[in-house]
Amino acid sequence: MPNQPKTPNRVVRVPDELWRAAQRVAADRGETLAAVIRRALEKYVRDHPFGD
Repeated sequence: MPNQPKTPNRVVRVPDELWRAAQRVAADRGETLAAVIRRALEKYVRDHPFGD
């Protein structure tokens, strides 16, 4: 099937005001909100290794 996403969709609950503000900041920086979230999760995992 063409154009199929490479990763599964995830569901999180985020207040509307925070979501819209994050979308505006990301757009102003030329980024997608998905990229911002992925980067934040990568940093979180890096800063808090499993087992620590």
